[in-house]
Amino acid sequence: MIETGTSALHVIETMFLADGSQIWIDSSKIPLHDAAGNVVGILGSYDDITERQQAEEALRQSETQLRQQALDLEKTLQELKQTQTQLIQSEKMSSLGQLVAGVAHEINNPVSFIYGNIAHAKEYIHNLLALLSLYRKHYPNPNLEIQVKAEAIDLGFLVEDLPKLLNSMRVGADRIEKIIASLRVFSHTDQLETKAIDIHEGIDSTLMILQNRLKAQHNRQTIQVIRDYGNLPLVECYAGQINQVFMNILSNSIDALEEYLIQIADGFCNAAQTQRLKSFKPLIRISTRMFNPDWIRIQIADNGLGMTEAVQKRLFDPFFTTKPVGKGTGMGLSISYQIVTERHGGTLKCNSFPEQGAEFVIEIPVQQR
Repeated sequence: MIETGTSALHVIETMFLADGSQIWIDSSKIPLHDAAGNVVGILGSYDDITERQQAEEALRQSETQLRQQALDLEKTLQELKQTQTQLIQSEKMSSLGQLVAGVAHEINNPVSFIYGNIAHAKEYIHNLLALLSLYRKHYPNPNLEIQVKAEAIDLGFLVEDLPKLLNSMRVGADRIEKIIASLRVFSHTDQLETKAIDIHEGIDSTLMILQNRLKAQHNRQTIQVIRDYGNLPLVECYAGQINQVFMNILSNSIDALEEYLIQIADGFCNAAQTQRLKSFKPLIRISTRMFNPDWIRIQIADNGLGMTEAVQKRLFDPFFTTKPVGKGTGMGLSISYQIVTERHGGTLKCNSFPEQGAEFVIEIPVQQR
């Protein structure tokens, strides 16, 4: 600096203290000139940013671990799909329960790592954003280099969006955990406690999760949901499992309605069908009733494609699906059937005819024996 006479602003560097420990500093140095313009000294200042650097490094390491664990999870899921296909082709269904239990266990390990690290990452980011807020408060007019960098990375948006990004990762991890729970139910490896719940709250929470699929898309209008709720008592059941049944059936109804609308758009309907479908409005109707003092009935109906008798006969078979490869596993309704009939001593059936929609009827006792 003495030779060049140039300033060095906000240089990140390390410094060793007298006790041998190392700290990180943000230093700025400017040359001092005499009347003749010669450099006669250096004026400098620095801020100790050790905590910030340590937090940033911890965050980088956490993000690296999250990415690796996500890759591990994706690999495990791909292996599961391949094993699924092999099972279907070889018809070795007798080993399915043991396989699913093992896969659920293997998936659960990386998911647990991700889930745990998200909490740490959230804490780190909260601290970093708080520190950044303090810097902006005490140094409202940073130098040009910092201003340019802040604009380049859209710092305002980053600060606002980063917590949302973490929350979406948390929601994704929650969804994966629910899938694992369903796999465990299918293989009889999890014993969850029953409790008395409001069935309508379970339905409403499921509809909230599915709200993004219900709202209007670029190629279709909003799917209307009609709730026709009766006066139900609290129902003793495995709450998470019953909600999974609602999720599977409602997702199936949405898929059927979307497929129907695709056929309309692609012109696969005859003249009479086309005329009727001009006024078609996608609809899901949910009704709940007591049908004797000890049982409740839940009906979920759509006005979509409907299905043939042959499809209905296989509807609850494991891995049976009419959806394209990659869109469905064929396990949703099978797991739902097992939850309702085996876990709750109830019944699950489907009433449907081609082009007349489908209705799923769930009947379970108010109290478990």
